[in-house]
Amino acid sequence: MRIIGLIVAALLALGGAAAAQDYPSRTITIVVGYPPGGNTDLMARALQPELSRALGQTVVIVNRGGAAGTIGAAEVARARPDGYTLLFSPNNPITAQPHLQSLSYGLDSFRFLCMVYDNPQVLVGARNMPFQDFAGMVRHGRSGKEALVFGSPGQGSTQHILMAALLSRLGIEGLHVPFTGAGPMAQAALGGQIQVFVESASIPASTGLPVLGVMGTSRLPGLPDAPTLAELGQPLVGSSSGGLMAPKDLPDAAAAVLERACATAAASESFRTAATRLNAGPQQLDGAAFRERFAAESELNRTVLRDLGLARQ
Repeated sequence: MRIIGLIVAALLALGGAAAAQDYPSRTITIVVGYPPGGNTDLMARALQPELSRALGQTVVIVNRGGAAGTIGAAEVARARPDGYTLLFSPNNPITAQPHLQSLSYGLDSFRFLCMVYDNPQVLVGARNMPFQDFAGMVRHGRSGKEALVFGSPGQGSTQHILMAALLSRLGIEGLHVPFTGAGPMAQAALGGQIQVFVESASIPASTGLPVLGVMGTSRLPGLPDAPTLAELGQPLVGSSSGGLMAPKDLPDAAAAVLERACATAAASESFRTAATRLNAGPQQLDGAAFRERFAAESELNRTVLRDLGLARQ
């Protein structure tokens, strides 16, 4: 019986090795936790053909929109870790939402494969705001005459967290007005209903609203005259970044295949052109660096959300 058991174990090991060598042998599904047509969906679809080419296999996108991206993330977290169900997600569903609501997943539920974009956020002023620049905003906010009214595309969104963190550093009282998305928020800024907000550079580019500062490590090519917050004495860096993840128990062999393919796809001219067109700077990090970045952001969000009184108990 012992000999038979050893033979069975050896056969299983050989079968596993063969399966790893054959990966991928069928269609791979990438789940996007947002509806079609949004920035995350468009980024995933920009990566899709290049990833398919690098893997030599069909890659399809499935949208599971809803609940701030957490429905799609939860689906992948509980999926079979065989490399055929992956997640393309920005940071918020992974680094913020688990601190806001009780979820079936967390940071440790995923194996990080590659980050492919990093979209530095910008501080935007509203039309007819009572100040002209960042220094003026600080003076106005610290005057004590009234709270600084700021918008966000949703409670607990990346933009909400970044704005709250900035005001906390500056010692400024803020009045938060959440909206259902960036579009309605921009319209409110044009109408003078809010004074400032944080968003991607595409919003001021399309509305003509002034940029008070860039939350990146360097100035943006499309906004060469807009200083970084570090230049203004407040080194706060914040962005909407994202990439490809898998269920946590994905085998090393499959993960290595996906990491290599993702790096190739992210470096392709077509993907980089598409990302730039979407105002999402292409930036590639391997799985380990990707996880490290999201882990650090998760800890920062935990603190900020707790201080805001938004963290779940």
